[in-house]
Amino acid sequence: MKYLFGLFFFVLTAIIPPSCTFNHDIAGEDMFNVKDQSLNRILERGTLRASTFYNSIDYFIYRSEPAGYQYELLSSYARYLGVNLEIVTNQDVNSAFQDLWSGRVDVIAQGLSVTGNRKKHLDFTYPLAQTHQVLIQRKEGYSNKFSIDGVAADFINSPLDLAGKIIFVPQGSSAASRLRNLQDEIGGKIYVVEYPYDTESLISMVATGKIDYTVCDDKTASVNQKFYPHLDTSVPVSFSQNIAWAVNIGCESLKKSLDEWLEGYLNSANGRFVYNKYFIYPRSHLSEYSFTPSKNGKFSPWDDFLRSKSANYDFDWRLVASLIYEESQFQPDAISVKGAFGLMQFMPETAEKYKINFESSPEEQIEAGLKYLSELDRQFKKMIKNKEERIKFVLAAYNSGIAHVLDARRLAKKYDRNPNLWDDNVDYFMKNKSNPEYFTDSVVQHGYSNGVVSFNFVNDILNRYEHYKNVIE
Repeated sequence: MKYLFGLFFFVLTAIIPPSCTFNHDIAGEDMFNVKDQSLNRILERGTLRASTFYNSIDYFIYRSEPAGYQYELLSSYARYLGVNLEIVTNQDVNSAFQDLWSGRVDVIAQGLSVTGNRKKHLDFTYPLAQTHQVLIQRKEGYSNKFSIDGVAADFINSPLDLAGKIIFVPQGSSAASRLRNLQDEIGGKIYVVEYPYDTESLISMVATGKIDYTVCDDKTASVNQKFYPHLDTSVPVSFSQNIAWAVNIGCESLKKSLDEWLEGYLNSANGRFVYNKYFIYPRSHLSEYSFTPSKNGKFSPWDDFLRSKSANYDFDWRLVASLIYEESQFQPDAISVKGAFGLMQFMPETAEKYKINFESSPEEQIEAGLKYLSELDRQFKKMIKNKEERIKFVLAAYNSGIAHVLDARRLAKKYDRNPNLWDDNVDYFMKNKSNPEYFTDSVVQHGYSNGVVSFNFVNDILNRYEHYKNVIE
Protein backbone atom coordinates (compact mmCIF):
# COMPACT_ATOMS: atom_id res chain seq x y z
CA MET A 1 0.00 0.00 0.00
CA LYS A 2 2.85 2.38 0.87
CA TYR A 3 4.43 1.73 -2.53
CA LEU A 4 1.12 2.34 -4.34
CA PHE A 5 0.68 5.61 -2.51
CA GLY A 6 4.23 6.66 -3.38
CA LEU A 7 3.64 5.77 -7.04
CA PHE A 8 0.38 7.74 -7.08
CA PHE A 9 2.16 10.72 -5.50
CA PHE A 10 4.93 10.60 -8.10
CA VAL A 11 2.49 10.44 -11.05
CA LEU A 12 0.28 13.16 -9.57
CA THR A 13 3.15 15.56 -9.00
CA ALA A 14 4.52 14.87 -12.46
CA ILE A 15 1.62 16.77 -14.01
CA ILE A 16 2.62 20.01 -12.26
CA PRO A 17 3.54 22.43 -15.03
CA PRO A 18 7.30 22.90 -15.27
CA SER A 19 8.81 26.33 -14.86
CA CYS A 20 9.98 26.51 -18.48
CA THR A 21 7.58 28.26 -20.83
CA PHE A 22 7.82 28.95 -24.52
CA ASN A 23 7.76 32.31 -26.22
CA HIS A 24 6.91 31.78 -29.88
CA ASP A 25 7.43 35.48 -30.69
CA ILE A 26 11.21 35.24 -30.31
CA ALA A 27 12.74 34.89 -33.75
CA GLY A 28 15.99 33.18 -32.89
CA GLU A 29 17.88 35.99 -31.17
CA ASP A 30 18.42 33.83 -28.09
CA MET A 31 22.10 32.97 -27.58
CA PHE A 32 21.34 29.29 -28.26
CA ASN A 33 18.75 29.86 -30.98
CA VAL A 34 15.90 28.17 -29.09
CA LYS A 35 12.51 29.49 -28.11
CA ASP A 36 12.31 29.02 -24.37
CA GLN A 37 13.64 31.55 -21.85
CA SER A 38 15.01 29.24 -19.14
CA LEU A 39 18.62 30.37 -19.50
CA ASN A 40 17.73 34.05 -20.01
CA ARG A 41 15.69 34.03 -16.78
CA ILE A 42 18.73 32.82 -14.83
CA LEU A 43 20.92 35.49 -16.43
CA GLU A 44 18.37 38.23 -15.72
CA ARG A 45 17.84 37.00 -12.15
CA GLY A 46 21.59 36.85 -11.61
CA THR A 47 21.32 33.61 -9.63
CA LEU A 48 21.46 29.91 -10.52
CA ARG A 49 19.31 27.90 -8.11
CA ALA A 50 20.27 24.26 -7.75
CA SER A 51 19.14 21.30 -5.65
CA THR A 52 21.64 18.79 -4.30
CA PHE A 53 22.18 16.42 -1.37
CA TYR A 54 24.16 17.24 1.75
CA ASN A 55 26.64 14.36 2.10
CA SER A 56 30.37 13.65 1.93
CA ILE A 57 30.46 13.77 -1.88
CA ASP A 58 27.90 16.19 -3.31
CA TYR A 59 27.94 19.16 -0.92
CA PHE A 60 29.23 19.59 2.62
CA ILE A 61 30.96 22.01 4.94
CA TYR A 62 34.73 21.48 5.19
CA ARG A 63 36.58 23.63 7.73
CA SER A 64 33.47 25.82 7.73
CA GLU A 65 33.64 26.39 3.97
CA PRO A 66 31.36 24.82 1.32
CA ALA A 67 32.82 21.93 -0.65
CA GLY A 68 31.73 18.83 -2.58
CA TYR A 69 31.81 17.46 -6.10
CA GLN A 70 28.42 18.79 -7.17
CA TYR A 71 29.10 22.09 -5.39
CA GLU A 72 32.38 22.61 -7.23
CA LEU A 73 30.77 21.83 -10.58
CA LEU A 74 27.87 24.17 -9.85
CA SER A 75 30.20 26.95 -8.70
CA SER A 76 32.27 26.65 -11.87
CA TYR A 77 29.17 26.70 -14.06
CA ALA A 78 27.75 29.73 -12.20
CA ARG A 79 31.05 31.56 -12.74
CA TYR A 80 30.89 30.60 -16.41
CA LEU A 81 27.44 32.22 -16.63
CA GLY A 82 28.52 35.18 -14.49
CA VAL A 83 25.80 34.64 -11.89
CA ASN A 84 25.56 33.83 -8.19
CA LEU A 85 24.82 30.32 -6.91
CA GLU A 86 22.02 29.42 -4.52
CA ILE A 87 22.02 25.88 -3.08
CA VAL A 88 18.87 24.10 -1.90
CA THR A 89 19.42 20.81 -0.07
CA ASN A 90 17.00 17.90 -0.16
CA GLN A 91 16.73 14.75 1.92
CA ASP A 92 15.23 12.60 -0.81
CA VAL A 93 14.80 12.52 -4.57
CA ASN A 94 11.05 13.15 -4.48
CA SER A 95 11.48 16.50 -2.71
CA ALA A 96 14.16 17.45 -5.25
CA PHE A 97 11.71 16.67 -8.07
CA GLN A 98 9.08 18.83 -6.37
CA ASP A 99 11.49 21.76 -6.07
CA LEU A 100 12.32 21.49 -9.77
CA TRP A 101 8.73 21.17 -11.00
CA SER A 102 7.55 24.05 -8.77
CA GLY A 103 10.29 26.33 -10.12
CA ARG A 104 12.07 26.68 -6.78
CA VAL A 105 15.27 25.43 -8.44
CA ASP A 106 16.55 25.48 -12.02
CA VAL A 107 18.47 22.22 -11.96
CA ILE A 108 18.82 19.08 -9.85
CA ALA A 109 22.58 18.68 -9.44
CA GLN A 110 22.83 15.14 -8.19
CA GLY A 111 24.09 11.90 -9.68
CA LEU A 112 20.62 10.90 -10.87
CA SER A 113 20.37 7.57 -12.66
CA VAL A 114 18.92 8.16 -16.13
CA THR A 115 15.95 5.80 -16.39
CA GLY A 116 13.14 5.48 -18.89
CA ASN A 117 10.49 6.38 -16.33
CA ARG A 118 12.36 9.49 -15.19
CA LYS A 119 12.84 10.66 -18.77
CA LYS A 120 9.05 10.94 -19.05
CA HIS A 121 9.14 13.74 -16.47
CA LEU A 122 12.65 15.26 -16.71
CA ASP A 123 15.28 16.25 -19.24
CA PHE A 124 18.77 14.98 -18.44
CA THR A 125 22.05 16.69 -19.21
CA TYR A 126 25.27 15.41 -20.69
CA PRO A 127 26.18 12.48 -18.40
CA LEU A 128 28.49 13.08 -15.46
CA ALA A 129 29.66 9.46 -15.53
CA GLN A 130 28.52 5.87 -15.91
CA THR A 131 27.79 3.78 -12.84
CA HIS A 132 25.94 0.70 -11.66
CA GLN A 133 24.14 -0.12 -8.44
CA VAL A 134 25.70 -2.39 -5.84
CA LEU A 135 24.61 -4.03 -2.61
CA ILE A 136 26.01 -2.61 0.63
CA GLN A 137 26.48 -5.21 3.38
CA ARG A 138 28.91 -5.99 6.16
CA LYS A 139 31.77 -8.28 5.27
CA GLU A 140 31.68 -11.89 6.43
CA GLY A 141 32.82 -12.15 10.03
CA TYR A 142 31.61 -8.64 10.93
CA SER A 143 27.87 -9.33 11.18
CA ASN A 144 27.88 -10.48 14.82
CA LYS A 145 30.24 -7.68 15.85
CA PHE A 146 28.14 -4.87 14.42
CA SER A 147 24.60 -6.29 14.55
CA ILE A 148 22.49 -4.87 17.36
CA ASP A 149 20.96 -8.24 18.24
CA GLY A 150 24.22 -10.12 17.69
CA VAL A 151 22.68 -12.34 15.02
CA ALA A 152 24.76 -12.70 11.88
CA ALA A 153 23.12 -11.45 8.69
CA ASP A 154 23.32 -13.73 5.70
CA PHE A 155 26.22 -12.72 3.48
CA ILE A 156 25.00 -12.15 -0.07
CA ASN A 157 27.22 -13.57 -2.81
CA SER A 158 24.95 -12.91 -5.80
CA PRO A 159 21.62 -11.19 -6.55
CA LEU A 160 19.91 -14.61 -6.38
CA ASP A 161 20.58 -14.63 -2.61
CA LEU A 162 18.43 -11.52 -2.14
CA ALA A 163 15.19 -13.50 -2.26
CA GLY A 164 13.42 -13.12 1.06
CA LYS A 165 15.71 -10.32 2.28
CA ILE A 166 14.75 -6.85 3.52
CA ILE A 167 16.57 -4.04 1.68
CA PHE A 168 16.38 -0.42 2.84
CA VAL A 169 16.74 2.25 0.13
CA PRO A 170 16.21 6.03 0.01
CA GLN A 171 12.64 7.09 -0.64
CA GLY A 172 12.02 7.74 -4.35
CA SER A 173 15.42 6.40 -5.43
CA SER A 174 16.01 4.43 -8.61
CA ALA A 175 17.30 1.62 -6.37
CA ALA A 176 13.72 0.88 -5.30
CA SER A 177 12.45 0.31 -8.84
CA ARG A 178 15.61 -1.64 -9.72
CA LEU A 179 15.09 -4.06 -6.82
CA ARG A 180 11.45 -4.59 -7.76
CA ASN A 181 12.52 -5.44 -11.29
CA LEU A 182 15.23 -7.70 -9.89
CA GLN A 183 12.77 -9.76 -7.89
CA ASP A 184 11.00 -10.65 -11.14
CA GLU A 185 14.34 -11.60 -12.69
CA ILE A 186 15.34 -13.90 -9.81
CA GLY A 187 11.83 -15.28 -9.22
CA GLY A 188 11.83 -14.45 -5.51
CA LYS A 189 10.30 -11.78 -3.29
CA ILE A 190 12.59 -8.94 -2.17
CA TYR A 191 11.17 -6.79 0.62
CA VAL A 192 11.99 -3.21 -0.36
CA VAL A 193 11.62 -0.56 2.34
CA GLU A 194 11.74 3.03 1.05
CA TYR A 195 13.11 5.05 3.95
CA PRO A 196 13.10 8.89 4.22
CA TYR A 197 16.89 8.90 4.71
CA ASP A 198 19.65 9.78 2.30
CA THR A 199 22.02 7.14 0.89
CA GLU A 200 24.92 7.88 3.22
CA SER A 201 22.71 7.66 6.31
CA LEU A 202 21.58 4.20 5.22
CA ILE A 203 25.18 3.16 4.54
CA SER A 204 26.06 4.28 8.07
CA MET A 205 23.15 2.23 9.42
CA VAL A 206 24.50 -0.86 7.66
CA ALA A 207 27.98 -0.16 9.00
CA THR A 208 26.70 0.07 12.58
CA GLY A 209 24.41 -2.96 12.32
CA LYS A 210 21.10 -1.09 12.51
CA ILE A 211 20.08 -2.56 9.16
CA ASP A 212 21.69 -5.32 7.11
CA TYR A 213 21.47 -4.17 3.49
CA THR A 214 21.08 -1.13 1.28
CA VAL A 215 21.81 -0.32 -2.37
CA CYS A 216 23.58 2.62 -3.99
CA ASP A 217 25.71 3.51 -7.01
CA ASP A 218 29.22 2.06 -7.11
CA LYS A 219 30.94 5.46 -6.90
CA THR A 220 29.20 6.44 -3.66
CA ALA A 221 29.85 2.91 -2.39
CA SER A 222 33.56 3.15 -3.17
CA VAL A 223 33.98 6.46 -1.33
CA ASN A 224 32.08 5.28 1.74
CA GLN A 225 33.92 1.97 1.87
CA LYS A 226 37.07 3.99 2.55
CA PHE A 227 35.18 5.47 5.50
CA TYR A 228 33.82 2.06 6.61
CA PRO A 229 36.37 -0.58 5.52
CA HIS A 230 34.34 -3.44 7.02
CA LEU A 231 31.62 -2.96 4.36
CA ASP A 232 31.37 -5.13 1.26
CA THR A 233 30.33 -3.52 -2.04
CA SER A 234 31.22 -6.34 -4.44
CA VAL A 235 27.76 -7.56 -5.46
CA PRO A 236 26.24 -5.67 -8.44
CA VAL A 237 22.46 -5.45 -8.71
CA SER A 238 22.16 -3.55 -12.01
CA PHE A 239 23.83 -2.96 -15.37
CA SER A 240 25.72 0.25 -16.13
CA GLN A 241 23.69 3.46 -16.34
CA ASN A 242 24.38 7.10 -17.08
CA ILE A 243 24.10 9.51 -14.18
CA ALA A 244 23.36 13.16 -14.92
CA TRP A 245 21.81 16.42 -13.77
CA ALA A 246 18.16 17.12 -14.56
CA VAL A 247 16.13 20.13 -15.73
CA ASN A 248 12.47 20.57 -16.49
CA ILE A 249 11.21 19.31 -19.82
CA GLY A 250 11.15 22.22 -22.25
CA CYS A 251 14.11 24.09 -20.74
CA GLU A 252 16.02 23.74 -23.99
CA SER A 253 18.35 26.72 -23.68
CA LEU A 254 19.41 25.80 -20.14
CA LYS A 255 19.90 22.17 -21.11
CA LYS A 256 21.94 23.12 -24.18
CA SER A 257 24.13 25.45 -22.12
CA LEU A 258 24.66 22.78 -19.46
CA ASP A 259 25.40 20.07 -22.06
CA GLU A 260 28.05 22.15 -23.77
CA TRP A 261 29.64 23.31 -20.54
CA LEU A 262 29.62 19.88 -18.86
CA GLU A 263 31.12 18.14 -21.88
CA GLY A 264 33.98 20.62 -21.98
CA TYR A 265 34.54 20.81 -18.23
CA LEU A 266 34.35 17.11 -17.41
CA ASN A 267 36.90 16.30 -20.11
CA SER A 268 39.28 19.10 -19.08
CA ALA A 269 42.30 18.76 -16.79
CA ASN A 270 40.49 20.73 -14.08
CA GLY A 271 37.39 18.56 -14.38
CA ARG A 272 39.46 15.40 -14.00
CA PHE A 273 41.27 16.91 -10.99
CA VAL A 274 37.99 17.70 -9.22
CA TYR A 275 36.63 14.22 -9.99
CA ASN A 276 39.76 12.52 -8.64
CA LYS A 277 39.67 14.64 -5.48
CA TYR A 278 36.27 13.34 -4.47
CA PHE A 279 36.14 9.84 -5.97
CA ILE A 280 39.70 8.55 -6.35
CA TYR A 281 41.52 10.19 -3.43
CA PRO A 282 38.74 11.20 -1.03
CA ARG A 283 40.49 10.53 2.27
CA SER A 284 41.71 14.11 2.66
CA HIS A 285 38.24 15.53 3.04
CA LEU A 286 36.63 12.46 4.62
CA SER A 287 38.93 12.77 7.62
CA GLU A 288 37.53 16.23 8.30
CA TYR A 289 34.00 15.39 7.17
CA SER A 290 33.44 13.25 10.26
CA PHE A 291 33.50 16.48 12.29
CA THR A 292 31.16 18.45 10.05
CA PRO A 293 27.49 19.15 10.82
CA SER A 294 26.10 16.34 8.66
CA LYS A 295 27.83 13.78 10.86
CA ASN A 296 27.43 15.15 14.40
CA GLY A 297 25.20 18.20 13.96
CA LYS A 298 27.75 20.66 15.34
CA PHE A 299 29.89 23.53 14.10
CA SER A 300 31.92 23.84 17.29
CA PRO A 301 32.11 22.64 20.92
CA TRP A 302 30.11 25.73 21.93
CA ASP A 303 27.03 25.20 19.73
CA ASP A 304 24.62 24.56 22.62
CA PHE A 305 25.84 27.67 24.43
CA LEU A 306 25.62 29.67 21.20
CA ARG A 307 22.04 28.52 20.63
CA SER A 308 20.78 29.55 24.04
CA LYS A 309 22.71 32.80 24.40
CA SER A 310 22.14 34.03 20.83
CA ALA A 311 18.39 33.60 21.32
CA ASN A 312 18.59 35.85 24.38
CA TYR A 313 20.05 38.60 22.19
CA ASP A 314 17.73 37.89 19.23
CA PHE A 315 20.45 36.67 16.86
CA ASP A 316 20.47 33.50 14.75
CA TRP A 317 23.16 31.38 16.40
CA ARG A 318 24.30 30.11 12.98
CA LEU A 319 25.07 33.70 11.96
CA VAL A 320 27.11 34.18 15.12
CA ALA A 321 28.88 30.87 14.45
CA SER A 322 29.79 32.12 10.97
CA LEU A 323 31.17 35.33 12.48
CA ILE A 324 33.24 33.38 15.02
CA TYR A 325 34.67 31.18 12.30
CA GLU A 326 35.57 34.27 10.28
CA GLU A 327 37.30 35.82 13.26
CA SER A 328 39.10 32.87 14.84
CA GLN A 329 38.16 29.56 13.14
CA PHE A 330 36.75 28.57 16.56
CA GLN A 331 40.17 28.91 18.23
CA PRO A 332 39.63 30.49 21.69
CA ASP A 333 43.33 31.32 22.09
CA ALA A 334 43.73 33.00 18.66
CA ILE A 335 45.69 36.28 18.64
CA SER A 336 45.98 38.56 15.60
CA VAL A 337 49.00 40.62 14.61
CA LYS A 338 47.03 43.71 15.71
CA GLY A 339 46.44 42.31 19.18
CA ALA A 340 42.84 41.12 18.79
CA PHE A 341 42.29 37.93 20.78
CA GLY A 342 39.91 35.07 21.43
CA LEU A 343 36.96 33.54 19.63
CA MET A 344 35.42 36.93 18.87
CA GLN A 345 38.74 38.72 18.25
CA PHE A 346 38.21 41.61 20.63
CA MET A 347 40.70 44.46 20.57
CA PRO A 348 42.03 45.23 24.09
CA GLU A 349 40.06 48.47 24.51
CA THR A 350 36.78 46.80 23.51
CA ALA A 351 37.58 43.78 25.66
CA GLU A 352 38.08 46.06 28.67
CA LYS A 353 34.67 47.65 28.10
CA TYR A 354 33.00 44.23 28.10
CA LYS A 355 35.12 42.94 30.99
CA ILE A 356 36.98 40.09 29.32
CA ASN A 357 40.68 39.34 28.91
CA PHE A 358 43.07 36.66 27.66
CA GLU A 359 42.07 34.36 30.52
CA SER A 360 38.32 34.61 29.93
CA SER A 361 36.55 31.33 29.11
CA PRO A 362 35.16 30.70 25.59
CA GLU A 363 31.66 31.13 26.99
CA GLU A 364 32.57 34.51 28.49
CA GLN A 365 34.12 35.56 25.19
CA ILE A 366 30.98 34.57 23.26
CA GLU A 367 28.64 36.40 25.62
CA ALA A 368 30.80 39.53 25.43
CA GLY A 369 30.66 39.31 21.62
CA LEU A 370 26.88 39.00 21.71
CA LYS A 371 26.62 42.04 23.97
CA TYR A 372 28.76 44.03 21.54
CA LEU A 373 26.67 42.89 18.55
CA SER A 374 23.51 43.79 20.44
CA GLU A 375 24.85 47.26 21.25
CA LEU A 376 25.71 47.87 17.59
CA ASP A 377 22.28 46.59 16.54
CA ARG A 378 20.61 48.97 19.00
CA GLN A 379 22.50 51.96 17.54
CA PHE A 380 21.45 51.12 13.97
CA LYS A 381 17.87 50.19 14.85
CA LYS A 382 16.52 53.75 14.73
CA MET A 383 17.98 54.28 11.26
CA ILE A 384 17.41 50.86 9.64
CA LYS A 385 14.15 49.13 10.53
CA ASN A 386 14.61 45.98 8.44
CA LYS A 387 16.45 43.41 10.57
CA GLU A 388 18.00 41.48 7.67
CA GLU A 389 19.33 44.68 6.18
CA ARG A 390 20.51 46.02 9.52
CA ILE A 391 22.69 42.98 10.25
CA LYS A 392 24.95 43.91 7.30
CA PHE A 393 25.68 47.28 8.91
CA VAL A 394 26.19 45.60 12.29
CA LEU A 395 28.74 43.17 10.85
CA ALA A 396 30.61 45.97 9.06
CA ALA A 397 30.71 47.97 12.27
CA TYR A 398 31.91 44.94 14.23
CA ASN A 399 34.86 44.73 11.83
CA SER A 400 35.80 48.37 11.30
CA GLY A 401 34.02 50.27 14.05
CA ILE A 402 30.69 52.04 13.80
CA ALA A 403 32.28 55.43 13.00
CA HIS A 404 33.52 54.33 9.56
CA VAL A 405 30.13 52.78 8.72
CA LEU A 406 28.41 56.05 9.62
CA ASP A 407 30.87 57.84 7.33
CA ALA A 408 29.91 55.49 4.50
CA ARG A 409 26.22 56.25 5.15
CA ARG A 410 26.94 59.99 4.91
CA LEU A 411 28.74 59.47 1.60
CA ALA A 412 25.83 57.40 0.29
CA LYS A 413 23.38 60.15 1.16
CA LYS A 414 25.55 62.82 -0.43
CA TYR A 415 25.90 60.89 -3.69
CA ASP A 416 22.18 60.07 -3.96
CA ARG A 417 22.40 56.49 -2.78
CA ASN A 418 20.19 55.02 -0.08
CA PRO A 419 21.99 55.27 3.29
CA ASN A 420 19.72 52.54 4.72
CA LEU A 421 20.59 49.88 2.11
CA TRP A 422 23.90 48.06 2.15
CA ASP A 423 24.13 46.25 -1.21
CA ASP A 424 25.07 48.56 -4.10
CA ASN A 425 24.59 51.57 -1.85
CA VAL A 426 26.51 51.99 1.43
CA ASP A 427 28.79 49.02 0.68
CA TYR A 428 30.18 50.88 -2.34
CA PHE A 429 31.41 53.76 -0.18
CA MET A 430 32.60 51.44 2.56
CA LYS A 431 34.70 49.58 -0.01
CA ASN A 432 36.09 52.87 -1.33
CA LYS A 433 36.89 54.48 2.00
CA SER A 434 40.58 53.94 1.26
CA ASN A 435 40.20 56.16 -1.84
CA PRO A 436 41.31 59.79 -1.19
CA GLU A 437 38.41 61.01 -3.31
CA TYR A 438 36.08 59.73 -0.60
CA PHE A 439 37.95 59.64 2.71
CA THR A 440 38.89 63.32 2.29
CA ASP A 441 35.30 64.30 1.46
CA SER A 442 33.85 67.01 3.69
CA VAL A 443 31.10 64.71 5.06
CA VAL A 444 33.63 62.13 6.26
CA GLN A 445 34.46 62.59 9.94
CA HIS A 446 36.81 59.69 10.60
CA GLY A 447 39.13 59.59 7.61
CA TYR A 448 40.81 56.61 5.99
CA SER A 449 39.64 53.03 6.44
CA ASN A 450 40.61 49.86 4.58
CA GLY A 451 36.97 49.33 3.77
CA VAL A 452 37.60 46.46 1.35
CA VAL A 453 38.34 44.30 4.40
CA SER A 454 34.99 45.19 5.97
CA PHE A 455 33.20 44.72 2.63
CA ASN A 456 34.64 41.20 2.31
CA PHE A 457 34.04 40.50 6.00
CA VAL A 458 30.29 41.10 5.60
CA ASN A 459 30.04 39.10 2.38
CA ASP A 460 32.06 36.15 3.67
CA ILE A 461 30.06 35.85 6.89
CA LEU A 462 26.68 36.08 5.15
CA ASN A 463 27.68 33.63 2.41
CA ARG A 464 28.87 31.09 4.98
CA TYR A 465 25.70 31.70 7.00
CA GLU A 466 23.61 30.68 3.98
CA HIS A 467 25.51 27.37 3.84
CA TYR A 468 25.16 26.92 7.60
CA LYS A 469 21.39 27.32 7.24
CA ASN A 470 21.41 24.54 4.62
CA VAL A 471 23.17 22.27 7.08
CA ILE A 472 21.35 22.81 10.39
CA GLU A 473 17.81 24.11 10.71
